Amino acid sequence: MPSDRDPFAASSAAQPTTTGRGQVPLEAGGVGATGGVGETRPVDRHAREGDQSIGELFGEVSRDLSTLIRQEVELAKAEAAQSAKRAGKGAGMFGGAGVAGHMVLLFLSLALWWALSYLMGGGWSAVVVAAVWAVIAAVLAARGRAEIKSVEGMPQTADSVKKIPDALRGHEEKNS
Repeated sequence: MPSDRDPFAASSAAQPTTTGRGQVPLEAGGVGATGGVGETRPVDRHAREGDQSIGELFGEVSRDLSTLIRQEVELAKAEAAQSAKRAGKGAGMFGGAGVAGHMVLLFLSLALWWALSYLMGGGWSAVVVAAVWAVIAAVLAARGRAEIKSVEGMPQTADSVKKIPDALRGHEEKNS
């Protein structure tokens, strides 16, 4: 005869209560292992109270740590993708500005060449304009080389990554 009761629903009847002696009474009218009615059987209090073994706790902590690291990596990927998208747009705009600036410099150089050609002739005015641009290029190259030499990489990131193993072992004081 089928029952209307949901077999998957949690009920307080499914949770046995302990007697004062760490034993659980069988259901009313139930039969124990020896066939006696109303018998009690011993219960592991630690399992009933939610205590877990060290291995179970370690497994839970390692799963939680793994989940946390996975979520942090996903967050970093999402942030990096968003930053890269914005940086790409910005770089494209800088590229367009560079092309426009190049056109401005080209036409200003042609205008200077044309203006100087009245004073010293067409050939010599082109040499003067080219010499001005050579000086500008040399100054920019020297400044750029000095800037590249001063790049240190990522010292703070490298330092913090070196501290992770000690922090995981619980030896944060070694990181000071």
